[in-house]
Amino acid sequence: MKETHSNSKLHEIADNEISAMEIDLEEEAEEEDPFLKFIDYAKSVLTPDYDIEEGEEQLNAPGWSWIVSRILRTCIAYSSGVTTAILLSDLSQAWSEQNRSGAQKKRPECINQLAKTHKRVKLPKTVTIDSIYEKNFLSFSSVIEAVIVDAFVLPGTNIHILTLGDFWSSNTIDLYLHRRYYSLADPNCGILKKGREIFLTGCYLRTSTAGSAQSRLLPTEYIVTLLNEDLDDDAMLIGAQFCSDSFSSILPDAFNRGVSYSFYARIESIGSLEIQDSIQRKQIILVDDDGVRLTFSLWGDQVLLANCFSVGSMLALDRPFIACLEPFNEISLEYGSETQLYTVPLLHHEEQVSVALTQNRYPGSKLLKALEASQGPQVSQVTLPCNSLGSIDFSNYPFRPLVTDLRDKMTGISLYGTVTDIKSEQNFSRTTFSMRVKETTGSIWAKLHFLDSWSLGRLALGHTVYISGLTCTKTKNNRLEVLWFEDATGSVLVNLSCLPALLNSYCLQKLSSLSELSDAMCRTYVTLADETAKISAWCTGHAATELLQISPDEFDELPEEEQYMYPTSIQHEHERFTVAIVKCKRQTNGFADTLAHETDSMNWEISRALKCE
Repeated sequence: MKETHSNSKLHEIADNEISAMEIDLEEEAEEEDPFLKFIDYAKSVLTPDYDIEEGEEQLNAPGWSWIVSRILRTCIAYSSGVTTAILLSDLSQAWSEQNRSGAQKKRPECINQLAKTHKRVKLPKTVTIDSIYEKNFLSFSSVIEAVIVDAFVLPGTNIHILTLGDFWSSNTIDLYLHRRYYSLADPNCGILKKGREIFLTGCYLRTSTAGSAQSRLLPTEYIVTLLNEDLDDDAMLIGAQFCSDSFSSILPDAFNRGVSYSFYARIESIGSLEIQDSIQRKQIILVDDDGVRLTFSLWGDQVLLANCFSVGSMLALDRPFIACLEPFNEISLEYGSETQLYTVPLLHHEEQVSVALTQNRYPGSKLLKALEASQGPQVSQVTLPCNSLGSIDFSNYPFRPLVTDLRDKMTGISLYGTVTDIKSEQNFSRTTFSMRVKETTGSIWAKLHFLDSWSLGRLALGHTVYISGLTCTKTKNNRLEVLWFEDATGSVLVNLSCLPALLNSYCLQKLSSLSELSDAMCRTYVTLADETAKISAWCTGHAATELLQISPDEFDELPEEEQYMYPTSIQHEHERFTVAIVKCKRQTNGFADTLAHETDSMNWEISRALKCE
């Protein structure tokens, strides 16, 4: 995309040739934002009944950010547009699948007993057994959080089979156990027996066919056994097998002579996926009881095991491979051919969060009606999970988080607003930008950390964005800092102003006429026109190509005389376009410098254009 010569020429062509258009105005007051209205409507359809008891809202409702993410995912998949029926069908199916509890009378009794004390948060990559049967498909990277319902050997063979269930399904499924776990499945002294919880990933599904047995899971090397420190047998196992060795006791020479080690440590952090010598790698930082840190490295397909871990959980490693890294003789742990993994998952505590009445504006809210009818405090309570460091997870917060809500120790925050400034940050190992997002209650800077390069593409001032996976912390100067990492769980960044599906999705936008724009905003020569008014605007990239039938790069390669003659070669008199237009008066500092001199006299950008057939 050329940003100097070609843009000025394209502006001249647009001035002379575009005569009749319909406009999707995205710079509206948020109270009239059709996208936000649809989110509230979808929430009321998914969860029509809300109950309030003793001042605390008893919610079984999808989080606000969950609804937005699902809608945007569908819009990206259906780039030609979506309907209300498509969106509600997708949302309903996804919500039903995520919250499926299964028929209690069919669920094995051992799972019912465990469910009474089940306080663990579901891992991000977890799929249910019911969903495996429904889709007849299992992704290789998916995690199954399973309970062993039965363990047996196929008659006439030494093949071990585990029958698995989970807390959210009524179905069970059989797993061919990998031979590296046969010792753990010994009927007399093995740990893999009825009632034991395990995590498994890297599975292939053997689907059933006509006349064959039911679907089964093929053997996987990647199984993590769950331990419970409150159970005497597990506590004895941890003490006897894993607490005698520490990281500082490792002797590489002894390991090379055949000495094996077992460790018990807390997961401090899980690194992002890296590529080293064309091989995938993930590094997990472990801390033992003495405070010594050590890296546990996963290579190739082993990186799938990281999906079974969570920060703050305890990890027990039996017979890990010990690598001595040159030239500094640094010691690192790896997942070897004899390694067995156990975990004691972090049980998340919960904390009550006050919710201002202004948040509760979705249609038909019983909570809103109840609070309006009372003379009591205009707040409600929502219970959210809290991690070991005291940070509260807002990823399932039922309402839209606003700038005024942001506080220290908040994770899983999502924001919906307009970009008012972007700056490139220096002295960072990653590609880092600071972006200022504004909505009705205020604006805030968010520091965005991208992988290697800016993955989002073009993002201009005035564009509407949705960003989730933000964290809020206080700096040493007692200043609130908002951070976002592209590879973090739940991180999403979508530029709605350039989303093709929105132009055809009438349930998510509203067609506006040019006369609805303030005269004060229209101060230059004619570019767009409809039956009511005319304004000037600029465009680049896909929008320019759609309107002018040539890309900026191709236009710039034309001889100068052909550039001046080009307007006569296209005819727009009888063509109509739907365009997304945003108010984006350019600033002359930082990130926006490159286009400032081209657009400082124009307040409007055509961010997306679609020809009306």
